[in-house]
Amino acid sequence: MSIFRLIIKDFMIILVIGQTLEDHINYRETTSIKPGGIFYSVLGLKSIIDKNDSLSLCSSIYKENMSLFSPVYDDIDKSLFSYVDEIPKVYLNISEEGERGECYSLVSQNLSLDKITDFNIYDGILINMITGFDINLDQIKVIRSKFKRDIFFDAHTLARGLGKDGTRNFRVIPEFEKWAQNIDILQVNETEFSFLFEFKNDKEIIDKLFSLGVKIVIITNGKIGARVYYKKNGEIVSSFVASKKMVVKNNVGCGDIFGAVFFYSYICENDIGIALRLANNAAGFAVAYDNLENSEGFRNDVTTGLD
Repeated sequence: MSIFRLIIKDFMIILVIGQTLEDHINYRETTSIKPGGIFYSVLGLKSIIDKNDSLSLCSSIYKENMSLFSPVYDDIDKSLFSYVDEIPKVYLNISEEGERGECYSLVSQNLSLDKITDFNIYDGILINMITGFDINLDQIKVIRSKFKRDIFFDAHTLARGLGKDGTRNFRVIPEFEKWAQNIDILQVNETEFSFLFEFKNDKEIIDKLFSLGVKIVIITNGKIGARVYYKKNGEIVSSFVASKKMVVKNNVGCGDIFGAVFFYSYICENDIGIALRLANNAAGFAVAYDNLENSEGFRNDVTTGLD
């Protein structure tokens, strides 16, 4: 499948902002160390972008374990990397049902945006709050003030507090109204959605988000599917797509891949239906790979495997 470009240019440049993590995954009594965090957003974008496009990643990197991320990071723009002595390690306990347990050995400081001299060279900005501290409220306000195209925002771990022992438990996001005022496309999973504001009624939450200026709201729910809310003829409407039925070999990064593919497809075609189907396709195939980062077949699955 080829992506038709509404943006009349030969190439696009996408800015991705988020922390790179080292995942320690405990699943079905087996522990593995894998690349994590924003890695999966980049992987998702690379599965769908045109060969002439480029990705710029703003993230913290530890040179000593760079080989863990090389399959995906080697051919992207690294000029916005910040090299550090250690990146966060997250210990994930994955269960067959419900939310995963998360514990961090390190939560790094906000990423620096100082190397970005002109936001307007980018055709879209994807922000994924991998640790919840990737950027702060003042930083997203700066991005919004300097960038008028679409900003995609995955709330992710912003919806979890930080315990003294590094555990990350859900709590209502402080001042999310102010975050939302600077976002065009918001992605959350079903649990994160319920912690955006104090009130719990779904319609109240959706109405509040649109009143704050959010244009599209994506709510993912793993095994069930995803629902996208948007305005049509001045009214808030929604579209749903059911998850693909696959043999599950991977439980990590699928939501990040979903969001990345949706965002790229949407800014290319301005068609929510196509973006939703492509994103669902990508997330569906992502669960079927036990070594996703080294799979040459994944891109083909994403772009040609639509029902």
